[in-house]
Amino acid sequence: MGLCDEVRERCAEIAEGAREVRIDLDRVGEIEPGPPPALDPERHFLEGTPEQVAAFTLTLDAINFGSGWFPTLRKRPDCSGYNTIAWALTDHFRAAGPWSAAELGRLDAETVAAVLGQDPGHELMGLYALALHELGDFLGDRAALDVVAAAGGSAERLAEQLAAGMPLFEDPGFYKRAQIATADLALAGVAAFADLDRLTIFADNLVPHVLRVDGVLVYSERLATAIDAGELLPPGEAEREIRACGVVACEAIAAALGVAPRVLDNWLWNRGQQPRYKAVPRHRTRTTAY
Repeated sequence: MGLCDEVRERCAEIAEGAREVRIDLDRVGEIEPGPPPALDPERHFLEGTPEQVAAFTLTLDAINFGSGWFPTLRKRPDCSGYNTIAWALTDHFRAAGPWSAAELGRLDAETVAAVLGQDPGHELMGLYALALHELGDFLGDRAALDVVAAAGGSAERLAEQLAAGMPLFEDPGFYKRAQIATADLALAGVAAFADLDRLTIFADNLVPHVLRVDGVLVYSERLATAIDAGELLPPGEAEREIRACGVVACEAIAAALGVAPRVLDNWLWNRGQQPRYKAVPRHRTRTTAY
């Protein structure tokens, strides 16, 4: 069983036995299409050589987590936590280029915080430094495009290699960051995968939130009350139910709309930037999975 089938099977099992979250299939057809997936060229470093762009994409996706901490970050004006981090890293690449594998291994929380414009004592900066050390170890003497080539044109194989090669990418049953890294490399124009549409959605806390606001996901009163009060949701059963039901619902929505789940994910993520979705609290879990 490949990674993508594992995610679909595991999420279906969790959704079937879920106690805190249910899917309202009558609302599935109400999701509207959005623009084609794309990376913002201002906030993402896309203008370098293919090797530089691939290095940027892998570096960004190595630290593409921390949504549970995002309310505590110093954000750029009108930017989400993700866009704040992505834009700051882009500024670094534009000014100084990519870090080598050896340099990634020497980064500390203070250096990472300076690059990202954050407090060096913030817990997330230490985790980001650890993630970048893992990326340096994973690369070794390889360039970023060598990692892409090793996947042999398969997005699923690359996701499996990322998940196996870096402990912080390990996210059994979901593999959000391993999957989104492959999709981002394709969107950045530095990779081509024959099986890109096998990817599932990238199960985080925003796509399920959009589905909840749109009525596709329905939370128990207990869970809804806790999330609406801004309480941190610990990793575990309820949090996994939210993510799993999001995956299962999006499989149905994608099939109904005739699009790949990765495309639907991008539509819903962008939809989540609208004020009406930001006005409602989403679940926050402090995890390295998303």
